[in-house]
Amino acid sequence: MTLVSLLCRPLRWVAAGLLLATPALAQTPAQPKPAPPAAGAAARPASAPPAARPKPAPTAPAADPAARYRSGKTQLDQGHYAAAAALLEPLAQPAARFARAADAAYLAAVAYARLKQWPEAEQMLNLLRTEYPAYPNLPDALLLQGQASFEQEDYDTALKTLAQLPADKFGPEREAMKATYLPRIKERSTWQRNLRRYPDDATLARAYAENLVIGGTFTDADRPQLDALISRFSLDRTRYTPRPRAVVAKKPSYNVAVLLPFELNDPSWQNIRKNQFVTDLYAGLRLAQDSLQRAGRPLQIFAYDTGADTLTLKQVLALPELAGMDLLIGPVYKSGAKLLGRYAREHQIVCVNPLSQDADLVFDNPWHYLFAPSTATQGRVAAQFALTAFGAGRPGIVLHEDSKDDAAFANAYKAAYEADGGKISALRRFDPDVDESLNAALTGLDLTNASHLVVYSDNRRVGPAAFRLWQQQPAATRPALLCPGSWLDNARLDVGQFAAPGVYMLQPKYYDEQGPGFRRFRQLYLQRQHLPPSLFASQGFELLMYFGTALFQYGPAFQTNLASAGAVPGAIFEGQNYTGGTHDNQVVPIIKLNNLELQVVR
Repeated sequence: MTLVSLLCRPLRWVAAGLLLATPALAQTPAQPKPAPPAAGAAARPASAPPAARPKPAPTAPAADPAARYRSGKTQLDQGHYAAAAALLEPLAQPAARFARAADAAYLAAVAYARLKQWPEAEQMLNLLRTEYPAYPNLPDALLLQGQASFEQEDYDTALKTLAQLPADKFGPEREAMKATYLPRIKERSTWQRNLRRYPDDATLARAYAENLVIGGTFTDADRPQLDALISRFSLDRTRYTPRPRAVVAKKPSYNVAVLLPFELNDPSWQNIRKNQFVTDLYAGLRLAQDSLQRAGRPLQIFAYDTGADTLTLKQVLALPELAGMDLLIGPVYKSGAKLLGRYAREHQIVCVNPLSQDADLVFDNPWHYLFAPSTATQGRVAAQFALTAFGAGRPGIVLHEDSKDDAAFANAYKAAYEADGGKISALRRFDPDVDESLNAALTGLDLTNASHLVVYSDNRRVGPAAFRLWQQQPAATRPALLCPGSWLDNARLDVGQFAAPGVYMLQPKYYDEQGPGFRRFRQLYLQRQHLPPSLFASQGFELLMYFGTALFQYGPAFQTNLASAGAVPGAIFEGQNYTGGTHDNQVVPIIKLNNLELQVVR
């Protein structure tokens, strides 16, 4: 069993977007192989060193090559990937005459891959293959090089490299990698060129057939080639039979299916309280239905209880009537969201997830939308704001919670900020429930020379700790602070802290409580529910007002129209924007407290 076979089970690179995603990477192939990580031992995002391990003070590199090599491995183990690459890359050069140069080349490539510096990773792998062709773990390098080429959208080189793997090495990993990356091909010429060069590749053929049929790019001219692929690779003809393309036709009324975990079979007060957010969300949808009806836009809402497990959702999706809906809304749990997204694509019905901020749910699915901005979009927008507000002259610092969505924010922030000339001097993640991890993330930061500090976590323990650190800095050298708007609801924070100069909040769910739209909505909601609306009720109302209006303006297949419509002011919230074919909302308000009033600054 080789190193990568340990690391790729389960296929962590599929979920994390990075082939090598465990600390075991820092073990060289020549060393005894560690046991696979326990289930749930979390493939961590490749964006930053673990905050629980504070970065050691830099030391002068040892003159002895073996000592440098050991130091490089240690840096890799501890998540200091740039330092690891700097130590290992010189040892990989033939001129160094180092006995373990091949291992050094491979580990340097791993470090660059962790940094997502794919050209540098590929360069080290090319060096390894050219100078050390007898390297016993060459298949590991080939698999990593395949991903490096895929990440750079060099599909031909990626397929060529993976084809060089021995037949008995990494078969499932190789095919899963191709199945993940090939659907990202956009140009028809790229598909056709690779089909000619790799006519026996069943995964490539299947991916192209899916692109034609499910992706909605099929034309009559493609039918002979599609039939040939179905016959040659024994594809399911039912699955790969093109469905009639959706016709953008307007109707006098539309049917909307709402699939939410009402859990009506459990009337206990504990369950009712737990599911109050679902009830509120649905109440907001029903109020929007009434508002659209009064505007001459009749919608029929059909509610389905999906329960708390995917089994109930699958039973709902098997109902014939669901295929006749014009819009699908729901569900709220990720496993169910993936199922409904697949159903929406196969039946060509637009589906909107009301609460998720995970961009992966809607990736490469033209029939699936997020009502909210994804965390990646929030990171990109926040970085653009920071460059404008704080400039790029001094670096920024980003701290984020150790979760998939929070890491997506931090990675997107760093990428967008540095793409426009800025620099992030520290990018740290932390576990907010572990004191040692949180303290390590907040220790040793160079706030004096930073232009701004970003802290991204909704955990109630993080805000007070971050403010204490920030306020310890002298006012003259204190950087700006960018934090989540959810901190405003933290009883452990004083409103005066937010009113301090330089404090900005990222609030994708912002709405003006004094605005006429919200006041009217609140009045109507009180009349019907005899309670003030919650945030979830507001979200349900806004969602159906926007997408229900889109149905009447453009018909049920409105993707192209939304892509060119630009930003639209919201009924309650700041607005919706799916410009350019994006499938998560691009409107991300950034707010500031001024004279005890919230103001939108972006």
